[in-house]
Amino acid sequence: MTAYDYLSQVSAAAGASAFLYRLPELTRRRDDPAVWALCVYFLASALSFLIDLNVLRNHIAAFFNYPNVTTVITQSAVVILTAAQQVVLIYWSHPPEVARARVKRCISFFLTMLMVLVSLFFLIGPYNAPSSAEDSLLRNMGELEYALYLLFYITICAVGQFVALRMSWRHTGVAHRFWLRLGMRAVTAGAALILVYCLIRYTEMVGTQLGFDMSAWEPVYWLAGSVGSLLQLFGWTVPSWGAAASLWISDYRAYLALRPLWWALYQAVPSIALELPRSPSADRLPPRNLRFHLYRRVIEILDGYLELRPQLSLAARQADHANKERHSPEREARLLHWALTARAEGRETSQPAGTTPIVTTITRREDGFTEQLAWLIDVALSFTRITADHERRSALRNCGGTQ
Repeated sequence: MTAYDYLSQVSAAAGASAFLYRLPELTRRRDDPAVWALCVYFLASALSFLIDLNVLRNHIAAFFNYPNVTTVITQSAVVILTAAQQVVLIYWSHPPEVARARVKRCISFFLTMLMVLVSLFFLIGPYNAPSSAEDSLLRNMGELEYALYLLFYITICAVGQFVALRMSWRHTGVAHRFWLRLGMRAVTAGAALILVYCLIRYTEMVGTQLGFDMSAWEPVYWLAGSVGSLLQLFGWTVPSWGAAASLWISDYRAYLALRPLWWALYQAVPSIALELPRSPSADRLPPRNLRFHLYRRVIEILDGYLELRPQLSLAARQADHANKERHSPEREARLLHWALTARAEGRETSQPAGTTPIVTTITRREDGFTEQLAWLIDVALSFTRITADHERRSALRNCGGTQ
């Protein structure tokens, strides 16, 4: 499989995935023209790469009994996706009343260009010799009529991508959400690469007409076009899935960070667990419904704290820390380590009569879940470090005692 085939398959899969990802939203927002345009863009993007794959193009040409018919189908899909992209940006950048008028003019322009393009293709006739998708256009460029046809097509693409670059760059400056800004920057970068793609094709057309061999430019041409398309697909989808993916990654890291603390509490108080724990290696894999299991882990840690209140209260009375450390995660972790050790060794935890049990910082915090989770992660990291230091010192003492 050539690099062209690989890039084309990846781009086709990306476009199809984006279309399927957005399809449920289309069923919920059938009256939103921007969503319709975005779905058309994704579908046309997928088809523009899929139809011209080397494994399919000859079969499609044979089905229609017309050589290189996939060329005009692919180019038509590109014109359609270019128009759809313009429609999305217009609706995102203007009030509905203004957007509707601009969209009508945009669609009329690209529809006219599409009709002219298809008519020209069938008027000049295709190149009859079989060729791969990579060099099909390059072989045809030697014919002046086909070169002019291709010049018309590339100009349509260049104009559309230039307008998309200008509008997406302008939208980047007014977007308040991080993922929307990132998406618009990716769309802008993709449009810039596709303009490079167009510039290379202009150079190839001039060079071919002057008798030069321009085949060395083809890999750069396809690379610029494919990567530019992938960047735009990323840019149009990341505002919807970027925040969710970021939250999932954050939850997964928190889930892993809390495990040493949760495991120590579970070993001391098994009743805190709603479900039997997985093995340490299996627990590194994200569970289904990660958010629920993260909530459960936090709740079970807090339940473990409540079960250790006698030991924690005694540890807090005996601790000798400066006031500035009184509410630090480090102090909390040390108290917890002492309490777990005391419980494991069965130490006396009774307190003098008439004294009020001391609770630790974690059991009296009234923050929301996000703040509570951040505090627990700090405590868990400190606890992991303290436990490792304690085990290392114990190992050194044992080694010293055996010598």
